Amino acid sequence: MIKMVNMLVREDDYTHEEFVEYWLNDHAELAEQLPGLQKYVTSTPTDPEQSKFDGVLELYFEDMAALGAAFDSEIGQEVMADAESFIKMEEGPQVIVEETVQLDDTQ
Repeated sequence: MIKMVNMLVREDDYTHEEFVEYWLNDHAELAEQLPGLQKYVTSTPTDPEQSKFDGVLELYFEDMAALGAAFDSEIGQEVMADAESFIKMEEGPQVIVEETVQLDDTQ
């Protein structure tokens, strides 16, 4: 399982609350349509005033080929264009990892 993790920083013309509202609703509806997407997790800071980031994004794909195909697709291009309208794309770090679950007691 491949996981893409992004630490998100909002564009200056959004408040943190406006950013979260748009990200978790309008943008999520679009992003959920990425082909090959197996899991989509969003996290917001409990104390945004003390955080460098406005959110954490986790996207899960079967493999690197599936991740690449998702963002090469027409919907992938739409997702990226929409993200660029409210996220400072170059400001937050991104890492693509192979996830190994050591413990998952949530199920």
